[in-house]
Amino acid sequence: MPRGCPSHVTVRVRRGVPSLRSRTFVRALGASLARACERGEFRVAQFSIQRDHIHLIVEAASKDALGRGMKSIAARVARAVNRAFGRRGPVLFGRYHLRVLRTPREVRNALAYVLLNARKHWRERWGSAPPVRLDAASSGRWFDGWRRSPRSAATDARAAPDAGGDAACVARPRTWLLRIGWRRHGLIDPGEVPKGTPRRLACPR
Repeated sequence: MPRGCPSHVTVRVRRGVPSLRSRTFVRALGASLARACERGEFRVAQFSIQRDHIHLIVEAASKDALGRGMKSIAARVARAVNRAFGRRGPVLFGRYHLRVLRTPREVRNALAYVLLNARKHWRERWGSAPPVRLDAASSGRWFDGWRRSPRSAATDARAAPDAGGDAACVARPRTWLLRIGWRRHGLIDPGEVPKGTPRRLACPR
């Protein structure tokens, strides 16, 4: 993978797993990420939890660092699911899908897609955009690139109001693209609704 480029990663769970946007799971995964969002050459910079999948924006110094980091994250997701729902057995559907983000615009689009993904699903289900509120099942509360301050409330009443408690569930980005470069295309308005899906995710892992 190109050095200095963050990636958008999607992790899916198997059919039959309860909605990941439950209070119990959001809290469990948030607490786990707070302990493991930065592991040497790998870090989780942003995330959002949807009903049957999780989006992450990650940085890794190499392909090997990405592989090790995602192996750890996948294991934490699986343990959090089984612990939160009192179940046993396999959790993940396949491994993960990866898209390397090479340009400031790609990074900006991916950040909006991940942090505002609940708004996209809401619009698809109900036909209108939800109120402008912070999605508690995401890392939005730690994101410093909002154009204006979103209300500190969940877009899904079942989601925990404070994933991870006071501890940050994400690491500070180090790549130029994720720290500064994407801002060339404008800060992200919390009222945006991501359109469609990013270009087909590549590199199934």
